[in-house]
Amino acid sequence: RRAAYCGPEHQALDWRRGHRRTCGQHAAGDDSADAIPEHNEFLFPEYEILIEPEEPESPADNNEDERGAEDTSKDTKEQEKLGAAGVADETFQSLDEETLEAMAKHETEEEKIFRMFKKQVAAEPEQIIRYCRGEGGPLWVSGENRPEEKDIPNCVCGAKRKFEFQIMPQLLNHLQVDSLGESIDWGTLVVYTCADSCGGANEYLEEFIWKQDYSMGCT
Repeated sequence: RRAAYCGPEHQALDWRRGHRRTCGQHAAGDDSADAIPEHNEFLFPEYEILIEPEEPESPADNNEDERGAEDTSKDTKEQEKLGAAGVADETFQSLDEETLEAMAKHETEEEKIFRMFKKQVAAEPEQIIRYCRGEGGPLWVSGENRPEEKDIPNCVCGAKRKFEFQIMPQLLNHLQVDSLGESIDWGTLVVYTCADSCGGANEYLEEFIWKQDYSMGCT
């Protein structure tokens, strides 16, 4: 009863990793540091979180987006010319136009979403929490596995939940989770909280989190 854990999962994992062999071996009155089992692998590094507003996009960034759109349009035209000349791959030749158009639309939209996410991360490379309650929605890393309104359960008080903040993947680098041996990963973690903020300031309430991984098409 001398070891403290984040939760029952960490306690069970520490028990399997060797705590069961050393538990209870120390004298009851031994208050030395050696009497506490070693399980530092479960203690994440401690940091201070600074709160700063996101910098607005500059006109130069918008110009880059426009140039990127122009380049994409040129690339599309070039691909159309190549297709007309019969240079397309045999696999694609076997597909009908409707299927090809749907594939191209999906890839373009997915790439656009991921590009916007990378752009946001590049602007704030140290950002671990993105808070914007009541000011738009989350910044998605992919067009896949995004919740619909019916997927977000109401609060226990009956009120709807709304997006409040999201946890960015940069946090994984700071936590050094690879040292656990059972690494965790995510694209973004989106937290939805009670729209009525029920429960009071001194009471913890269970809220809802949506985990979105990186799309298989993202690199």
